[in-house]
Amino acid sequence: MFAVLKTGGKQYKVQSGDVLRVEKLAAAAGDTVQFNEILMLGGDAPVVGSPNVAGAAVQATVIDQIKGEKLIHFVKRRRKHSSKRTKGHRQQLTLLRITEILEKGAEKSGVMAATGAGSAPTVAEPAPKKAKAAPKAKAEPAAEAAPKKPAAKKAAPKAETAGGDDLKQLSGVGPALEKKLHAAGVTTFAQIAGWSESDIAEMDEKLSFKGRIEREGWVDQAKKLAE
Repeated sequence: MFAVLKTGGKQYKVQSGDVLRVEKLAAAAGDTVQFNEILMLGGDAPVVGSPNVAGAAVQATVIDQIKGEKLIHFVKRRRKHSSKRTKGHRQQLTLLRITEILEKGAEKSGVMAATGAGSAPTVAEPAPKKAKAAPKAKAEPAAEAAPKKPAAKKAAPKAETAGGDDLKQLSGVGPALEKKLHAAGVTTFAQIAGWSESDIAEMDEKLSFKGRIEREGWVDQAKKLAE
């Protein structure tokens, strides 16, 4: 006799004595669990559920909590970004042995139901009782309304850095990049025009420009714009 059970979004055909690996269950080694989602019972008189077979279940003993084989996920981005990444993953699994297939009476077995490790509790907590409403206080004569305070004026938007140049004229510099340069204290073309090789390397490292300064030719552009 065999059964087809469902757990962790997958279906498994099992017989008594089979050793099975399933998605991690909320159980410890040595526990007995019961699978109640039985889609089919096979044998001399097969039974197909709609969707589950009423009263049927599969019981199993947990052998151990294990990890699956390592899966490698390689991510390669566009050539323009010149970056790549490799990620590894090992799925959490539960190793168990099938001990018994029940054709009926599953609800009376008293065995713990097999649930996923991240499943929420099936029994809802009782709602808190409503507190009795406090007796209404006697109405007192209304006090004179206090004069409303005038609404505060909205703060004016911050002005651009005083005396600074429009750094967006540089090739590849947009509003976001201009903000980064301002935060680093760079506000004029004259500053950029005077950068040495060490200054360029320091700014590349500080703002993660990845060679953008030399690649776009900011220093030469700044010299012309500063004239």
